[in-house]
Amino acid sequence: MGKRYFCDYCDRSFQDNLHNRKKHLNGVQHLRAKRVWYDLFRDAAAILQEEQTKKPCRKFLQTGQCDFGPNCRFSHMTEQDLEKLNAQVQGEKRLKELQQEGADIPPGTIEDWLERRAQRLSAAQSNRWINEGIHMASLWE
Repeated sequence: MGKRYFCDYCDRSFQDNLHNRKKHLNGVQHLRAKRVWYDLFRDAAAILQEEQTKKPCRKFLQTGQCDFGPNCRFSHMTEQDLEKLNAQVQGEKRLKELQQEGADIPPGTIEDWLERRAQRLSAAQSNRWINEGIHMASLWE
């Protein structure tokens, strides 16, 4: 049967040989999944800066869906989302300034961190299922 290679980004396995691995690692699906994974760990300031430079996606604003999903070059954030993100960035800046001044700020608990991580992962998973559903629907048409 031979060795199998499992890709954590794509959550799939295949026969491990040079050709298959190279084809998979250079494939669009793998590159997208890898980008989504690393985007989970970007800081809010970088996300805000990137989203502010993009124009709003008309299709997403009209229908709530976009065929390109996270790969769309336009922004899928509403004004309220941008305001929340901006507030988060400002809060992080204030917290950093207070820490530099030497103020006593209790660090976040591990439970808080785990909750935020679970939310990010569930959001990424739902985006992945939505994108795959859109892709499958387009194949059936």
